[in-house]
Amino acid sequence: MVYDVKRIDSYRLIVADPVAAGSRLLSAFAGVGVDLLAFRAVPLPTGGTRFTLVPTDGSRMAEGAKKADVKLDGPHPALLVRGEEKPGACAGIFEKLSGAEIPIREASGIAHINGGYGVILHLEPKDCDKAAALLSRS
Repeated sequence: MVYDVKRIDSYRLIVADPVAAGSRLLSAFAGVGVDLLAFRAVPLPTGGTRFTLVPTDGSRMAEGAKKADVKLDGPHPALLVRGEEKPGACAGIFEKLSGAEIPIREASGIAHINGGYGVILHLEPKDCDKAAALLSRS
């Protein structure tokens, strides 16, 4: 199966108050025109929340971070993999990368969106090009 693969960047940051700070954070980025492909918010055991933000275009991220008065960690390279929804589609992605000994640091996905799915793969920077080539030619 051939996958639609796109290199993307992700950014991370930690906020102390997950509700108020999260709302302020997302509003600040939206206010400067940052369009997010995805975001993830995970509570931390020490309190606060770790956000992972994946913009369609990272060029406005610095402006949004300044407006929100936060320090971004990134950009970190990642891959957006999209395809036609069918059972085992995501398993195929993981099998290919595992077979090539490409470790996945983190992954998240969603399926059944207009008959398709999308998976964001957070990889080591040195593995992104190799993984994209592998999945694109499959």
